Amino acid sequence: MAHANTVLHQLLHILPLDEFESFVGQHKADKHVKRLRCRDQLLILLYAQATGKDSLRDIETGLRVLDSTWYHLGLRTSAKSTLAYANEHRPWQIYESLFYALLDKCSHLSGTADFSFKNPLRALDASTVDLCLSMFDWAEFRTTKGAIKIHTSFDIRSQIPDLITITEGKTHEVTVTKDMDFSRYPKGTIFVIDRGYTDYALLWKIVQAGHHFVIRRKKNAKITHLGQHRTPTGKGVMKDEKVQFALNGAREAYPADLRMVTYIDSDTCQIYEYLTDERRLSAANIALIYKRRWDIELFFKWIKQHLKIKTFFGTSKNAVLTQIWVAMIYFLLLSWIKFQTKFKGSLLELTRMVREVLLWKVHVVDMLSLKPKTIHRARTRDAPQMSLL
Repeated sequence: MAHANTVLHQLLHILPLDEFESFVGQHKADKHVKRLRCRDQLLILLYAQATGKDSLRDIETGLRVLDSTWYHLGLRTSAKSTLAYANEHRPWQIYESLFYALLDKCSHLSGTADFSFKNPLRALDASTVDLCLSMFDWAEFRTTKGAIKIHTSFDIRSQIPDLITITEGKTHEVTVTKDMDFSRYPKGTIFVIDRGYTDYALLWKIVQAGHHFVIRRKKNAKITHLGQHRTPTGKGVMKDEKVQFALNGAREAYPADLRMVTYIDSDTCQIYEYLTDERRLSAANIALIYKRRWDIELFFKWIKQHLKIKTFFGTSKNAVLTQIWVAMIYFLLLSWIKFQTKFKGSLLELTRMVREVLLWKVHVVDMLSLKPKTIHRARTRDAPQMSLL
């Protein structure tokens, strides 16, 4: 069947589809399926993410209005009951595997982060998505509240997540991080983490794996001052000291000395104390690294505002996890397009442009140059034969 060269079709073919079919085969997810294959489910859920659909009925109506277009995409049905069944029964692990396969393809992406050091830089954090406990009874969080938690390792240089773990809301961040395989990261990676992750054994695990950390000191963390590490230099740097944990239990879990940088924010006049095992970088760089921890907070804020991960098309655990993984896949697709085309606008601007022309026969590269006066011409123009692959 000849496929229309729509933007949605191009998005689908940026994905490693051969690997996707392999994942589907491993789970036998398309066995005995007649109308809505896993590939069709993926296509529809990407459509829902890109257009901001709120419900299965919304998805079905949108596709039926455009039946001549989705027919050429290979879809045989857009019935909400069929999609609901697929979301509940097709293993979410298929889409998790696809996310990581696409992540491998995006491994060379680089952002605009400009640092004076070459170490890989990752932020570790988690964000909670609230759920109604009466509808999502598997996601118990508190007595009357449900939630899931998205634990993320975020590459600050490329501005994409490189590890995602989804748990029930009551699972603590440290519990998940302790189970991480730090050997998967390049040696010398610097992990910037919130003080909520303060666990001395975890910090030692990071160091023993050949990496570094920068973390804000907790107010109740007892330390012993051992002397000056360096003469304080750099704007806002007040102290640059050598310290160690004071309590016996803490020293047993983390038996080495640390470096503590005391920094004052010139805008708020607030004083911060950062603990790190990194001794080569300047104190100003240590402060800058911790400031960039805010990037992962912006990432969580962005996906909650512009992707569909707060309202769900189904209430089962499988349906929820499927939707979240497809949302993360869509985020990687947007990041891939932005990098490959050297698009100078924001990711939000790109998201809005894709939403408006998703089912048009226009090439992605041409889409990025559209303006209000020329956008109507793209409706009937044939897409040129160019590839982002």
